[in-house]
Amino acid sequence: MKLERIEKIALKAGIQEEYLEPYGKYKAKINLDILKTLKERKGKLVLVTAITPTKAGEGKTTISIALNEGLRTIGIHSLLCLREPSLGPVFGLKGGATGGGKVTVEPSEEINLHFTGDMHALTSSINLISAVIDNSIYQGNEFNIDPTKVVWKRALDMNDRALREIHIGKGKGNGVERDDGFIITVASELMAVLCLAKDEEDFMSRLKNITVAYTYDDKRITVGDLKISHAIMKLMKEAIKPNIVQTQEGNPCLIHGGPFANIAHGCNSLIALDLALRLSPIVVTEAGFGSDLGAEKFLDILSSVGNLHPDLVVMVATIKALKLHGGMLPDALHEKNLDALALGMDNLKRHLENMKLFGLTPIIALNHFKEDDEEEIQYVLSWAKENHYEVAFSDGYLQGGKGAKDLANLVKNVLDRNENHYHPLYTKEMSIKEKIETIAYKIYHAKEVSYSPGVLEKIETYEKNGFSKSYVCMAKTPESFSDNPKLKNAPSDFTLHIRDVSLSSGADFIVCYTGKVLTMPGLPRIPAAVKMEDE
Repeated sequence: MKLERIEKIALKAGIQEEYLEPYGKYKAKINLDILKTLKERKGKLVLVTAITPTKAGEGKTTISIALNEGLRTIGIHSLLCLREPSLGPVFGLKGGATGGGKVTVEPSEEINLHFTGDMHALTSSINLISAVIDNSIYQGNEFNIDPTKVVWKRALDMNDRALREIHIGKGKGNGVERDDGFIITVASELMAVLCLAKDEEDFMSRLKNITVAYTYDDKRITVGDLKISHAIMKLMKEAIKPNIVQTQEGNPCLIHGGPFANIAHGCNSLIALDLALRLSPIVVTEAGFGSDLGAEKFLDILSSVGNLHPDLVVMVATIKALKLHGGMLPDALHEKNLDALALGMDNLKRHLENMKLFGLTPIIALNHFKEDDEEEIQYVLSWAKENHYEVAFSDGYLQGGKGAKDLANLVKNVLDRNENHYHPLYTKEMSIKEKIETIAYKIYHAKEVSYSPGVLEKIETYEKNGFSKSYVCMAKTPESFSDNPKLKNAPSDFTLHIRDVSLSSGADFIVCYTGKVLTMPGLPRIPAAVKMEDE
């Protein structure tokens, strides 16, 4: 494919060359001074989410790109906002995160790898904070930090299970010995702060408020206390600016920020969304994993923080994934099985009904595969009609923008009717425990919620220290509504177990760790990095 120079792509989005900071010919940073020249937000916001992920793949990013191409095909100057890929999945289980087939963002390999250096800036910043903490303890410990109460973790943008639990400071002159560990960069609070900040000033304020450790008498120590906020800002100076690239069909796309949705809040940056909503009549964005994770956090956290008012939710589903939820084995998915499909529709139904709790009636985007059986397709279409949901095919993977025209027209028509009236699921005034249980009962459909010893006491301490109005960010497996990845489809008779909580004071949320979810993933038996040998 022939790519166009990024200056020409930016003009299609309404961005003049003077606000571009090119990284080569085909990607660029956008100088935030552009916001001073733009009026209030004018665009309508479309959130693309999906049913519970399966190994068959749902194609949420592919659908997001296809929808944007389709809107442009029917004459609407829409703008697409996506998250940046993490090297963890790129070299781990999933591979790249730039779409597929005829609907990709380009240059895809550069975006998947080093891109414009945002992940490197974040990783360096995170580890600078860790280095300064341990140096402070070693050099006389002026802040009276208890080494057993350092809560800030080092980070690496790579899946490496060997680094989950480590012991540092061993050997003479190497610091104070203590247990530590690494998390993946995209799970760090600093990534969340980048994506939740409204501007540079807000980023600095949130950065200073990040809790990194506690003293022997349990006083909170922050990044601001360490006096390194300006050093971090120098490292993050370019990373805070959104990136612009192009699709295969030469349409602009903003890519910025990339927190995981199973252990962080899973949405691209508020800065990029704010810019896009000022530039375009329709903005398409996605949130990570299924709607129980990414969409819930988009609607409860990001939308509240950024005063966003999503106008439509697009729910992505595939016939293969629905049959998997209905009990079929992966090797048998090529066979027609209406019984399994009928059972699997319970998963789709729950995701759709959950979105109504936010005042939004979603539409269904059926990501079409050429091997899909016609009778199974008709079953899904009939089910949607009987349950009063609008549905459209997307053949974007095979046909590009023209294959998503039906979906684009449906999105346009629903937006024109202006029938959705967004509101968050919970209020900030509710207690932390009430927020947790509201999500558990209403979104996950848990029977009860249990807490490990000490968790409720930690929550009570957070509330006493002024964090009672913080949001809740659930860390949970993406493979099930429950905290058990083996419970597929739409389980209800289960207990959600909160094993631990942590304070993200800069991001203004409490992270709740459920089940066995990990903040540093591991590589699969055959990583995607190994498979690249055969390419």
